Amino acid sequence: MKVHPDPADASTLREVFGTFATGVTVLTVGGQTPHGMTANSFTTVSMDPPLVLVCVKRDAVMHDSLAEAGGFAVNVLASQQETVARYFADHSRPLGRAQFDAVEWAAGERTGAPLIADAFAHIECDLWRTYDGGDHSIFLGVPVQVRRRSEEDALLFLCGRFCQLNLTSTG
Repeated sequence: MKVHPDPADASTLREVFGTFATGVTVLTVGGQTPHGMTANSFTTVSMDPPLVLVCVKRDAVMHDSLAEAGGFAVNVLASQQETVARYFADHSRPLGRAQFDAVEWAAGERTGAPLIADAFAHIECDLWRTYDGGDHSIFLGVPVQVRRRSEEDALLFLCGRFCQLNLTSTG
């Protein structure tokens, strides 16, 4: 017997989905009209070959920008970057290059996508495949350049709130 959630009860569905803690990223693309957006729908897919995925709503500016760019960057935000996450989730921010005036960044060596300063990690990717994902598209990328800052903790999102883990070593 298959049980399907009542599509009319989207708020309950969102609440239940939100019980899964995720990292927080800012997905970016470069080019003539760079763009960024906060996304927590990011995950690793495979180590051989190395693949990651991001899901982007079809009506988001990022959707067409990513498809056209052919490459993207995933900026995994550090625990102190909640304001950056909120900024790139704000639909009233400027579009194009002007939206990056609010943060320190550098163009990625391999993709040209903006890499946000002080992020926990940067993953530059070549776009590999795109799949239908309902009201989203699933973009698979091949990492071509990766960097990680080991002295930071990552920003998390759980139950509609930003969170931080305090990781301490006991041994």
